[in-house]
Amino acid sequence: MRIGEVARQAGVSVRALRYYEEQDLLQAQRSTGGQRHYPESAVARVRLIQQLFAAGLPSRSVRLVLPCVDSGTAAPGLLDHLEAERARISERITDLAAARDRLDTVIANTRNPPPECTHDPK
Repeated sequence: MRIGEVARQAGVSVRALRYYEEQDLLQAQRSTGGQRHYPESAVARVRLIQQLFAAGLPSRSVRLVLPCVDSGTAAPGLLDHLEAERARISERITDLAAARDRLDTVIANTRNPPPECTHDPK
């Protein structure tokens, strides 16, 4: 399967597929003319990569997870790594929620300035 067909079926850009190759997340065979050819399983692989990215994993973590998916066994330390990634994401969520709350306060004070505020909200 050629790169454009994989991209179309997986719903990603050709550029994304090239990036996945650069990151060692996806492999393609090359024709004598240099064109990439992927196995039929590449579409499912790309969808899995997309799911892992959507879960907040960076490419280095995805690179650790994929061989475990392929073999059906977890590599030593993988669970600890994934739990650390989860903690990192949870911390980021907490930070983003705090930033959102501060922004809500600014918006509320801009719409309805407290009496000590002297600026014109218009």
